[in-house]
Amino acid sequence: MDLVIGIDIGGTKTKIGLVDKYGECYEKTFFRTKEYPNLDSYLDKIKSTCDQLVEQFGEDANIIGCGIGAPNASSKNGTIESASNLAWKGSVPIVKLLKQRMDMPIRIMNDASAAALGEMLFGGAKDMTDFIVITLGTGFGAGIVANGQLIDGFDGFAGELGHVDMTIGDGRLTGLGVKGGLEAYVSATGLKRTVMYMQSKYMVESRFRNIAYNDLHGEDITKAAEEGDEIALKAFDYTARIMAQALANFTAFTQPEAFILMGGLTNSGKWIMTPLEKYFNGFLLDVYKGKVKLMHSGMQGKTAAICGAAALIWEKTN
Repeated sequence: MDLVIGIDIGGTKTKIGLVDKYGECYEKTFFRTKEYPNLDSYLDKIKSTCDQLVEQFGEDANIIGCGIGAPNASSKNGTIESASNLAWKGSVPIVKLLKQRMDMPIRIMNDASAAALGEMLFGGAKDMTDFIVITLGTGFGAGIVANGQLIDGFDGFAGELGHVDMTIGDGRLTGLGVKGGLEAYVSATGLKRTVMYMQSKYMVESRFRNIAYNDLHGEDITKAAEEGDEIALKAFDYTARIMAQALANFTAFTQPEAFILMGGLTNSGKWIMTPLEKYFNGFLLDVYKGKVKLMHSGMQGKTAAICGAAALIWEKTN
């Protein structure tokens, strides 16, 4: 069976799986990225993990290539450039170094752009020519498809919409140091910071008053919203309003048929989606109202990032 190795490099976890041409992920696993601050040790770990997965699959595995989704990745140069959430700084020629360990075609791309390819090949955008994938995890990523083509950019860095300056009051810094940047507000991390901000602004009772920032998790905020906690509800509303304004602005760039949302923050369900839908159409220009859908990813949640990475290779075989 022809299979592609899909690798999703994240600041917390590196996820690896074997993906067929239909987007079915077979053997999969992960390891903690931060446990390998030395680049050579990290790449050796990738190689040994891939070998283990192929062995587990059995003799029928024919590996035709490896696709990688990563933050600050240049598809044109095969590098990761100064990613704020990774230990290796500067320009990391990861494709060149991996090819020294794995004799196969290897491609890398910004993780959100890879997710957009995955949605086109395997997910909810199979029949779309214009859409934007939004990844809402530790940060805010975007993969943009217009006229059926992924917008990759001159140097492979298109879609860094999380670092657009929203000129929001308290001017939080994004991971790349952009003051007032979108991802500092609309991300799992941004939601936690907003909970703390809301506690300073409103003197209402809340379960979060006895929880330190480092002990706060996104699931806690969702659970509190379900219980009617006013701080949680205000935090979700604030986050959704900023996100709605940003998506309305992005609509004017390419007029997407849909925004496809994926990542940890989307697991909050109606607490983020209901206010987002309420505000979104209010911010849109009249010519766009009622035409742009807000959708969840059509790829399986736990393997979406792996399948998106694998799509970098499968795209070239179709």
